[in-house]
Amino acid sequence: MATRRQLVADLGTALQRYQRSVQAYDDAVQRALGLGAADLRCLDWLADGPKTAGVLATATGLRPAATTALLDRLEAKGLIERVRDEGDRRRVLVRMTEEGARRTYAMYAPLVDEGAGLFAGLTVAEMSRLRDLVDSMTELTDRHRGGIAAPS
Repeated sequence: MATRRQLVADLGTALQRYQRSVQAYDDAVQRALGLGAADLRCLDWLADGPKTAGVLATATGLRPAATTALLDRLEAKGLIERVRDEGDRRRVLVRMTEEGARRTYAMYAPLVDEGAGLFAGLTVAEMSRLRDLVDSMTELTDRHRGGIAAPS
């Protein structure tokens, strides 16, 4: 029987394998869509709704000028559009077009559809605990990412 320490190590290894697998999948998607890594990351951030260019710059780790160039590329491909914020007409938001949503979702739909079945044997309480664990892991990573200094 595995010890708690061994199980923690095994979980860490399994999560590392999963992270590599997701990265490799995303790499394949960006190649299939003719995008770069920052382009796909931008689309990922837009999947849950419009964002400002500033939010996308932070999300992608790009400087403002590079973010503008990225948005220009995605707009030229018909994947995103710039629109006025209905709440504040002075502000411009970036949102995914229907074509952008369709093309990117088509790449991830098999994972979403098949992946839902992985939760079939779990109780609501177990899924809630898993969600909370993943949220805590995300918070931990985000907090530590903030402490990494860029080379000067």
